[in-house]
Amino acid sequence: MSAGRFATVVLPLAALALLGAAPKPDGSEQAVQKIVASPGFKAAVADLDRTHDRMVADIVTLTEIPAPPFKEAAKGRAVMAMMKAEGLADVEMDPEGNVMGLRRGTGPAGGKLVAFAAHQDTVFPEGTVTKVRREGTRLYAPGVGDDTRSLAVMLAYIRALDAAKIQTRSDILFVADVGEEGPGDLRGMRYLFGKGKYKDRIQAFFSMDGLNPAGITYAAVGSRRYRVSFHGPGGHSYGAFGIVNPMAAMAHAVDELYEVKVPAHPKTTYSASVVSGGVSVNSIPADVTLEVDMRSESAEELAKLDARFLAILKDAEAHENAARSTGVGKITVTPKLIGERPTGSTSPEAPIVRTVAAAARAAGYTPQLDASSTDANIPISLGIPAVTIGSGGGGGRAHSLDEWIDVAKPESLRGMTVGLAALLATAGV
Repeated sequence: MSAGRFATVVLPLAALALLGAAPKPDGSEQAVQKIVASPGFKAAVADLDRTHDRMVADIVTLTEIPAPPFKEAAKGRAVMAMMKAEGLADVEMDPEGNVMGLRRGTGPAGGKLVAFAAHQDTVFPEGTVTKVRREGTRLYAPGVGDDTRSLAVMLAYIRALDAAKIQTRSDILFVADVGEEGPGDLRGMRYLFGKGKYKDRIQAFFSMDGLNPAGITYAAVGSRRYRVSFHGPGGHSYGAFGIVNPMAAMAHAVDELYEVKVPAHPKTTYSASVVSGGVSVNSIPADVTLEVDMRSESAEELAKLDARFLAILKDAEAHENAARSTGVGKITVTPKLIGERPTGSTSPEAPIVRTVAAAARAAGYTPQLDASSTDANIPISLGIPAVTIGSGGGGGRAHSLDEWIDVAKPESLRGMTVGLAALLATAGV
């Protein structure tokens, strides 16, 4: 999950009365209750219970296979082997690195399908130790919850559906995708929905990311990310004192950025996140770089912030060139867009949202609508009904080296039933 699934609620103006609340019960409630009460669903949950230790073992196995951004292939191959072992059809790794397999439904071959995805990649760089440490029911390791538990739960669903002999009307495409985190910029989803062979068949999409089974991410937080290069002549800190300094230009830009007022609703944010450059303490640098992240629940507000930031960069360049000597060269400021995620939302009244809310209530949770940046951003931006849901269980410290999850069976199993019931209600039984 990119920077986590924050519970930042956003609703269209017409639905402000529902702010912070999931849709009220309707026909989806009865459909989900019918599924939950069915012998097939009960048999599937019994299999999840019986094979819970195997699911935990899968978490450990997959967590210990590093999957830094753009280097997910080893984990992908492992998931591909697991999908084949579970009997999925047409298991493959696409050119972008997504691994997928099809569970055929009773409908006509080649018809519309439901996609269910969890991402392979983690935020951690190559060389990060991913060995899992277990303390009681807690598992500690980078990436263990984000998003490896979801991969293991997805595999457990496949086994449970087969064990219970459940047939769905729609085909279900299970996907272990790449590029969800930061620099990946949703490249796996962009390929799946832009070039993949199933791109025209997906009628509904679930991303399983994070743990909270009560959270329903229906709104996509958009983002624009820049790496900005500040270049100047450079020189000796004493002998060339008085010439333009790209570090000063960068500082001016950051200072101006942090004077920008952004709305709390729709939530809009910015962050000067990474700086680098310079060669020594006694040198005026020739090159420094700045990375900036900007986000909003509103495409309009994000565009306004983006335009303001680019204007700030031009001002910083002009300001430094006017403030100091340009006798040996001027400051140039060059922004490069390094990431862009679309905004949008699935209607809170959409069947997929109502179905997940009903499934959460059936498991005893109080559903909560939220907004975040996840794999669902891409299908949402294309008008395809999509949500992101949690895999269940407890945990904390995502995106840190001491990330952990709790795999105590009662709460773990309870949380897993939400996604399974929602998937079956959407695919049809």
